[in-house]
Amino acid sequence: MRQPPINYLYRGFMKYKKLLFFIIMISSLLFSSCSVKDNTGYTKYSYEFLGTFDTVVQIMGYARNSDEFETMAEICRKRFVELNKLFDIYNDYDGINNIKTINDNAGIKPVEVQQEIIDLLMFAKDWYNKTNGKCNVAMGSVLSIWHDYRERGINNPETAELPPPEMLKEAAEYTNINKIIIDDENNTVYLEDKNMRLDVGAVAKGFATETVARELMEKGYTSFIISSGGNVRTVGKPLDGSRNKWGIGIQNPDGNPNDPNDPSLDVLYMNDKSLVTSGDYQRYYEVKGKKYHHLIDPVTLMPADYYRAVSVVTEDSGIADFMSTTMFLTPYEEGLKLAESVGVDVIWIMKDGTIRATENARKVMKYLGGATNND
Repeated sequence: MRQPPINYLYRGFMKYKKLLFFIIMISSLLFSSCSVKDNTGYTKYSYEFLGTFDTVVQIMGYARNSDEFETMAEICRKRFVELNKLFDIYNDYDGINNIKTINDNAGIKPVEVQQEIIDLLMFAKDWYNKTNGKCNVAMGSVLSIWHDYRERGINNPETAELPPPEMLKEAAEYTNINKIIIDDENNTVYLEDKNMRLDVGAVAKGFATETVARELMEKGYTSFIISSGGNVRTVGKPLDGSRNKWGIGIQNPDGNPNDPNDPSLDVLYMNDKSLVTSGDYQRYYEVKGKKYHHLIDPVTLMPADYYRAVSVVTEDSGIADFMSTTMFLTPYEEGLKLAESVGVDVIWIMKDGTIRATENARKVMKYLGGATNND
């Protein structure tokens, strides 16, 4: 099968390779555009590509022939490239107004953008208001400071330091999500405060994954998985005739994210669901021997310290992405009530390594709940 081309705009893959903390637990699963035949009339194909959302995107699906899968893989790749450009906060692209364009025009003028940006920001504001305000796409002024200090700390560990609290507190004055003015009739976005900055990192990857999955389903594809750096979306069921559900593994926070043979902490069996995890072992740097990760509590302005990881299971990958960040930043009892109120299933990996899960999440877990791929 011919490989879809690689997007050479990819930057920093090795730095963020640790984001690949999900292992798709399917026997004989291979990547880099290869296939596995079975006796059902369908063949299992898989393909991975770089260059979007600072991670590897993997798609695996069943098709009747290589041409059918190649078309699906190319639709997936092209769409991720498009959405990555639209949601980018760091880079400009010719002929495209993106999130960076909105930030560059904060306090100056509204920016006309494509519908996908309008949809993303309206989604993020809606879920901010539905929840406890922990996940805020208007936190860019604070998160950019942590980003710069983290990058310097990674590049020069001997001089790594924490951002000054006064700097963070000042930046936090410019994080009012209600000052994101969206005109959905004219497709414009305006940041009222010149010091505001958007950062959609807590939701963009999941939102993009869900967008691509739905577009593939609309085109008639019925059996596939998309994994975008740990945002996993399953569609349909495996068509190999031996299983009814996909098995998705969650990595042990103390494991090796770059070792495909590292045993999973647990395996979830599911169809037509998304599984997204936020953890303290993804993006971090060290200051005086202590690790500081990238998930910043909007109240303390410091990395949250409740859990090692939190996984959210729900149908929509955008919701799962948003809620995994929200839950990671929320104390357990409050998070449990919030999960029930918004209708998502959650798995918490506590600081001492114990696992807690909502009832429905437990039911699909192999080790904690006794689930199988034929339930």
